[in-house]
Amino acid sequence: MKTHLLFISGPEIFVIILIVVMLFGAKRIPEIARGLGKGMRQIKDATNDIKNEINETAKNQGIDTEFAKDIKKSVEDVKDNIDDFTGPIKRSL
Repeated sequence: MKTHLLFISGPEIFVIILIVVMLFGAKRIPEIARGLGKGMRQIKDATNDIKNEINETAKNQGIDTEFAKDIKKSVEDVKDNIDDFTGPIKRSL
């Protein structure tokens, strides 16, 4: 089974890497990767800050946020039940 990352196959990834090396040079690639890593980290931190702010505001206004956890647990239970039901069918195929 072949897996694709963002619909890109192995040879296409190789060509992209080759182009990046040709454009920026091998010495600058670690610097670029560090910059991308820092940027992704800042985005993740900002997302977490927004989530925390929303939760704090909801708690301060007396809004119950536990319903989302209850819904998630119910969905997981349904998934488990479906897996239990379809497991024998999948194995027989």
